[in-house]
Amino acid sequence: MMRRKKGPATLAQEVASNTTDNTAIDRENTFDQIAHAASAHVDISIFVESVSGEYSRGLQALANIGPCVTVFGSARTKPGDPAYADAMQLGRQLATAGFAVATGGGGGIMEAANRGAALGGGGSIGMPIVLPFEKSGNEFLELSVTFDHFPARKTCLIKACDAVVVFTGGFGTLDELFEVLTLIQTGKMNAVPIILVGSYYWSGLLDWLRTSPTAAGCIGEQDLDLMTVVDTPEAAIEAVTSQLARRV
Repeated sequence: MMRRKKGPATLAQEVASNTTDNTAIDRENTFDQIAHAASAHVDISIFVESVSGEYSRGLQALANIGPCVTVFGSARTKPGDPAYADAMQLGRQLATAGFAVATGGGGGIMEAANRGAALGGGGSIGMPIVLPFEKSGNEFLELSVTFDHFPARKTCLIKACDAVVVFTGGFGTLDELFEVLTLIQTGKMNAVPIILVGSYYWSGLLDWLRTSPTAAGCIGEQDLDLMTVVDTPEAAIEAVTSQLARRV
């Protein structure tokens, strides 16, 4: 039998009917349970309103930005890292080619791509998230929308894009990559070019996807074709433009 969740009013009625006036302890327990349920209901309402507001603000801000490439990558990459230089060059070349560049708005790869876009005279868009251990936005953003919730931020970054370029990154970057793959695989979004920069970094993951999930029948061979691996910003630009041209 399916059990329905109880709101504060339902719980109050149920608890009251099962409580006697024999002891003060029973009444205290009843009041505590009702108060807890009411508090939880308020917390849920506040959470839903907060997330909904972020979706609305983010999607409205992106409504008229034109062609856009979303760049994902680690916030921990330092300016002296070759990947930082590549992401900066990519951002500049994308701007020159007429694309806005959208990132999570933080440091590392995100900062590099936004910096390059700004230097190239293109749209530099960031969607920073408030975290206790990272600054909330880099200094190269023309348009910035700040988020508290990862799901809303990720959805807006994905909705903004005509293509996705993914540099080296950790859990967050992998989450973003697999979110895009899942949405395309399940038909929840139109297919867009997904370009992975750095074969040295991504080859191990792709090999594992072939030998484990694909071999087990959990994903199809064609799903791996959604991704293109390149090693230079120039190759990434070529992959983006050529794949978009074929889909027009």
